[in-house]
Amino acid sequence: MHKIEERTSLNKDLPESEQNPDGRDRSMVALIIGFHQDDDRHWVAELSCGHTQHLRHQPPWQSRAWVLDPAQRLEKTGQPFACGWCAQERE
Repeated sequence: MHKIEERTSLNKDLPESEQNPDGRDRSMVALIIGFHQDDDRHWVAELSCGHTQHLRHQPPWQSRAWVLDPAQRLEKTGQPFACGWCAQERE
């Protein structure tokens, strides 16, 4: 009999689901200063660097259930966020 080794999937609220696939390192960090919804009602983070970033919860591809909860969004305000736009500007 074969032993089945189960592993957690990436669509759970784990650090693996928040990694930056484009190679951004954590030194290119801005702070989340607020949120707003776009015309399609998707949540967008406003960053201290002046850029914005859509934060969608679309399992299994993007697991960010916290973005749907006002209290959890408030907790993320002031937290570091690796800005992909700033990373592109440095290349």
